[in-house]
Amino acid sequence: MTHTTDLFAPAPLGSLTLPNRLVMAPLTRNRAEADGTPTRLMATYYAQRASAGLIVAEAATPNAVGQTYPNITAVHSARHVAGWRRVTDAVRDGGGRMFLQLQHGGRVGHPATSGLTPVAPSPVPLPETIFTPDGHRPAVVPREMSTEDIRTTVADFARAARNALHAGFEGVEVHSANGHLLHQFLAANTNLRTDGYGGSIAARIRFTTEVVEAVAAEIGAERVGLRVSPGNTVNGIAEGETEEIYPALTERLGGLGLAYLHLVYADPDAPVFGKIRAGWPGVLIANPVLGEELSTDAVHRASERLLAAGADLIALGRPFLANPDLVERLRLDTPLNPVRDRYLMYVGGATGYTDYPALAEMAAQPSSSSSEALDGPRVA
Repeated sequence: MTHTTDLFAPAPLGSLTLPNRLVMAPLTRNRAEADGTPTRLMATYYAQRASAGLIVAEAATPNAVGQTYPNITAVHSARHVAGWRRVTDAVRDGGGRMFLQLQHGGRVGHPATSGLTPVAPSPVPLPETIFTPDGHRPAVVPREMSTEDIRTTVADFARAARNALHAGFEGVEVHSANGHLLHQFLAANTNLRTDGYGGSIAARIRFTTEVVEAVAAEIGAERVGLRVSPGNTVNGIAEGETEEIYPALTERLGGLGLAYLHLVYADPDAPVFGKIRAGWPGVLIANPVLGEELSTDAVHRASERLLAAGADLIALGRPFLANPDLVERLRLDTPLNPVRDRYLMYVGGATGYTDYPALAEMAAQPSSSSSEALDGPRVA
């Protein structure tokens, strides 16, 4: 891809041509039904943001044991597929394109939420409490995955990817970031295995590569993205050897012809960013580190730095959350809506979800004057 600092230039992505380089990052919003089925309100929310070059929908679990928190989405039943189809139809009617993120929580889960004991590479629990339908509860010790569990989970990811296409998505993003199951296999403190899936870097990246390869074989590599968050310590992760893990991973997967690699909290000055960009032959989506200031100028500065450093597309979370017409606001350099109280990001109905005003509505419905808030600890 020819690099440009123009956020509004068209961009190829697999068989797609994106109208701009702004990607709506996956954002956990906890608005699904209890069984993980997307709601009609979710269809409205995503359709409002259809002007994004690409929407990566929030994390959907590929199986029941992978559920993290209450009211998150899933994609392992016919009912889930039908719910997602309402969402993709609404976005397509608005001229948009969607990928679906596939996420297994691993040890980030609780029997009070899923009815099942979480599974993980090793029996190492979260070092903190976890949110459940009954409020915050102590984390449980996860069950160490057997090799059969690993094979079954790989197959579940591939099946979920096929379900995503049936639901109308253009492709899927495999989530290997933010302390969830695939990231737990990468990290030294959560992967204590001594078999072929633990110990060396080659063994620790094996599960992620097997999942990605299986998903690519199922739906075509050009429909598959991978999300990683090098050095991210969320959910109690301590990777160790970060600057070796990700070049090894990108080298292993670089020849598949994936749609993209999505780098979370991307810092163009960090050595690992340069190593990843140099070693990744395809499209790189970069998610900039944004502080509390969600101004048009701050978003432009962070985005243009990453584009100049070799990123091809820019993924934004909170700016899209609070601004359904973010692309137009950035194009016109107009002020952004502030993010409301952070708990509205994860719970509730339309308030703090579909009621953020677009520019055309500002006069009749001014945005909240409440202060901006950073994302809470539950990260998609």
